[in-house]
Amino acid sequence: MRRPRLEVADVFHRHGADWRRANAGHVSLGQLQVMSAIEQCRSAALGGHVERCEDCGHSRIAYNSCRNRHCPKCQGAAAQDWLAAREADLLPVGYFHVVFTLPAEISPIAYQNKAVVYDLLFRTAAETLLTIAADPKHLGARIGATAVLHSWGSTMTHHPHVHMIVPGGGISLDGTRWVRCKPGFLLPVQVLSRLFRRLFLTALADAHAAGRLAFFGEIDGLRRRKAFDAYLAPLKRKNWFVYTKPPFAGPEAVLAYLARYTHRVAISNTRLVSLDQRGVTFRYKDYRRDGQARYGTMTLRADEFIRRFLLHVLPKGFHRIRHYGLLASATCKANVARAKELIAAALPSIDPSPEHDNPDAATGAAADYRPPCPCCGGRMIIVESFGRGGVPRAPPSSQASSGTAMS
Repeated sequence: MRRPRLEVADVFHRHGADWRRANAGHVSLGQLQVMSAIEQCRSAALGGHVERCEDCGHSRIAYNSCRNRHCPKCQGAAAQDWLAAREADLLPVGYFHVVFTLPAEISPIAYQNKAVVYDLLFRTAAETLLTIAADPKHLGARIGATAVLHSWGSTMTHHPHVHMIVPGGGISLDGTRWVRCKPGFLLPVQVLSRLFRRLFLTALADAHAAGRLAFFGEIDGLRRRKAFDAYLAPLKRKNWFVYTKPPFAGPEAVLAYLARYTHRVAISNTRLVSLDQRGVTFRYKDYRRDGQARYGTMTLRADEFIRRFLLHVLPKGFHRIRHYGLLASATCKANVARAKELIAAALPSIDPSPEHDNPDAATGAAADYRPPCPCCGGRMIIVESFGRGGVPRAPPSSQASSGTAMS
């Protein structure tokens, strides 16, 4: 794959040191680690190996990837491995895309309490969906969902929301039949919105009462319970945003969508336009507009670009992709098999390969993949490896490209 002309790493290389000095004491360890990983990704700092074509002898250096989940360069292979593991779990039904969004008033609380508030967002969105679906007045069935957290808008502002991919139906409450949803309709969004609002605000108030929330800076006063309750009171009357998009055309379209969304970071390298004395210019979408008016470019000062990018660094160990209901990990295989049986669909003739169930094996498989020889298309093999900060013992051939990097 050809390297983009401009990368987030280039912004960090040029302005990262100054930004760190200017913000010393106000940057988390996790944010510093993300910056360092992106700066070093696919460079000699992480080591690498020399590959040689078995047919023509062409050689090239391939530097190691940082594998950080916030790195724009490292998510493509991770997404493909994840998708391969999910393919066997797809059902032969239409799928819906449901979005649960927190109102802007919650955003500063969420930023200062990412682990707690993002987890509440996941749990209450899933509970809302499963509860309404199980209600006999609506679908009357047990459904499943795959949820993906995004914390950004198109211009990298803080905008926490969860995307859910939901099969268009579920297993009846007595487990005897498959209940299909109405054509083009999953569940009423107004009902979903009201329940989501009530569940989330209740859970957030409980977290405050339990002392699980921290407040500082402009919202420091919210640590007092009366002030906190007064702040949330208007949100109990506000319409919350839950959106259901039209169903996908089929399972293949679901996979294509997931490939774009599951391992997305705050901004991809392909959206970057330029880096100059004015700052960083990038493309964005304004979803409030239609047609060509939706697309535009924005220029941010380099320090503001870095600040916005780092707003979206997740707490260590936080899972941003989760499965619920029929697709919950513990019972997913059995539930999918039962659903396919009830839909009268044949079970997959080939089980997913073992490495798809083993994250370490999947990682190894991705690491072993190498593009073919650029000269003759032959198979490239590793002839030498070198460690962090090291160099090859012998230089590669004159045609070698040192800009490529795998593993």
